[in-house]
Amino acid sequence: MKWILCISLLFSFAHAEEVYQSQDDFLASTFDSVPDPQRLTLSGDLSKQVKKILDHRYKKIRVPYWQDGCRTAWVLEEIGKERPITTGFAVNSQGLEKVKVLVFRESRGWEVKHDFFGQQFIGAKLTDKNRLDTTIDNISGATLSVNAVTSISRMALLLHEHVTKDSC
Repeated sequence: MKWILCISLLFSFAHAEEVYQSQDDFLASTFDSVPDPQRLTLSGDLSKQVKKILDHRYKKIRVPYWQDGCRTAWVLEEIGKERPITTGFAVNSQGLEKVKVLVFRESRGWEVKHDFFGQQFIGAKLTDKNRLDTTIDNISGATLSVNAVTSISRMALLLHEHVTKDSC
């Protein structure tokens, strides 16, 4: 009976949710005054581009975002190995401004939460083929988490371009 309890406890800790920053705190640190949320519907060509970036359909059809002039913020999720990683992105006309893992749910790969990892993305833009124009260093033992954050950063840049194309 003790073994069953120990195994249950180990399993629950292995998939514990770690909140590093709330969505509200991320937005407050991104904008002087947090704008009202808007929603972007993923349909048509945009949906196809997102699917190509992620190698699957995004789990939501309507994606919330916040926009102040030519700056946008996105809180997006992508599966690392088995569970979603929630990441905040601030984007401006120069590319990615901020990348912050907000919630991590995997048992491995948590190293992507560190600021040094997110700093690699600053200034990154999309190429014509929706790839990042900069190389992101892998972290040994965190490859799937690195890939997830990298893919979703490409999605954030694509969505930013979509909502600002006529105004910025």
